[in-house]
Amino acid sequence: MRVTEKSERLARPVNVRSFCHLGPLVVLIAVTLSGCGDKPPAPAAAAAPPVTIAQPTKRTVTDWDEFTGRFEAVEEVQVRARVGGFVNSVEFRDGAFVKTGDLLYVIDSRPFEAVAQQADGQLADARAKAELAKRELDRGLNLVQTSAVSEQVVDQRRQALQAAKAAETQAEGLLKAAQLNIEFSHVVAPIDGRVSRHLVSVGNLVQGSDGASTLLTSIVSLDPIYIYFDVDEATYLKDNRLYFEGKRPSSRDTPNPVQVTLTGETKPSREGKMDFIDNRLDVSTGTLRQRAVVPNKDYSILPGQFGRVRLIGSAPYEALLIPDVAVATDQTRKIVFVVKDDDTVEARAVTLGPLDDGLRVIREGLKPEDRVIVEGLQRARVGAKVSPHAAKAAPAGNKT
Repeated sequence: MRVTEKSERLARPVNVRSFCHLGPLVVLIAVTLSGCGDKPPAPAAAAAPPVTIAQPTKRTVTDWDEFTGRFEAVEEVQVRARVGGFVNSVEFRDGAFVKTGDLLYVIDSRPFEAVAQQADGQLADARAKAELAKRELDRGLNLVQTSAVSEQVVDQRRQALQAAKAAETQAEGLLKAAQLNIEFSHVVAPIDGRVSRHLVSVGNLVQGSDGASTLLTSIVSLDPIYIYFDVDEATYLKDNRLYFEGKRPSSRDTPNPVQVTLTGETKPSREGKMDFIDNRLDVSTGTLRQRAVVPNKDYSILPGQFGRVRLIGSAPYEALLIPDVAVATDQTRKIVFVVKDDDTVEARAVTLGPLDDGLRVIREGLKPEDRVIVEGLQRARVGAKVSPHAAKAAPAGNKT
C-alpha cells in the first residue's frame, strides 16, 4: 500500500509556480558559474617611455694635448751683500712689490768713506809727482840739445815720469774701488718684482763678496711668468710627424698658442705662447721639458703654483660632437643610444675624441643624421620603442 502511494506522488506533475520565487537566485548562480570558466581580460600595453634626442653637432675643431705644469719666475735674484759691515736699516716691507733701483738695505759706509778719502789724497799726491816729472823731462830735453845734460839724465827723467803716471793710475783705481764700496753699502733692487722677507735685521754684521756673501733677501719677477711642463715621448713624436706633414708648426720655431687652467678652475682662464723646448729627453722619465710664457698682469700667479697646460695637438678638422652625458660604458666599449626610424633603440659603439666645453668629439660610429638620446638614457632599452622628443636647443660649445 505504501509503495503504491509513493509511485503516485512521483507520477504527479511538478508545480512550476512553486519555483517562481527562486528565479532571480537561479539566474545569479548560473551567471556566477558561467564566469568561473572565462580568462581575465589582458592588461593594456605600456606606453613608450619619453626620451630627448639630438643630432650630432658638426663643426671644425682642433685637438689639444693637456699636461701638468709648474709656474716659475722669468727672473729670480738672490740679493746678497757686496760689502761687509753692520746693517743700519731695512728699507722695504716684506712681500712688497719693488722697482729696479729701489733701496732695500743700508750698510754702514763710514769705513769705506775713510778709505775713499785716503785714496783721494794718494791720487792728488801721484798727480803732483807726475806733473813734476813731466816738467823735469821737458827741461832735460831742452838742455840735452846744448849738451848741458847727458842723454842718460834725460832717460832717467823719462822713466821717472812713466813711474809717476803709473802711480797716478793706481791711485785712481783705489779711489774708484773705495767709491764703489760706498755705493755697494746701499743695496738696491736689481729687477722689478715681488721681494721676499728680510733675512737680516738691523744691527747684524754681514759679509761681503770677499768672503761668504750674506743672503739678504730674494726677488722674483711676476709679469710675464713661465710655466714648465713635461711632454711624453709619444706626443713628441706625434707633433714631429704633424710638423713634417705640414699640418702643425713646430713650437721650436713658432710661438704656438697654449691655454692654462689654474688649480680649482674647470676651464682655461689664461692664454700664452710656447717659448722653449729642451734639446734632449730625460732618460729617467722619457719626457721632454717644454716651456710657455704667460702674461700675469694682475700678479695673481706666483712661482711654484701648478697649472694645466693645453697645447695645440692637431690641424683643424671637421668633427661630430655630442653632449658628454650621452656617452655610456658597456664593459670596455663606449656606446651611445640611437633612435632608429621605427623609434626603436639601438646601441652604437663609438670611438671618442677629446672633450670640448661639455661636448665630446666622436671620431667613429656616428653619422650626422643619427638621432642620439641625450636625456632619458635610463629609460631606453635596446630594441624597445621610445617616444622621442627633440631637444629644445642645440648643445652649446665654443670652437676650439
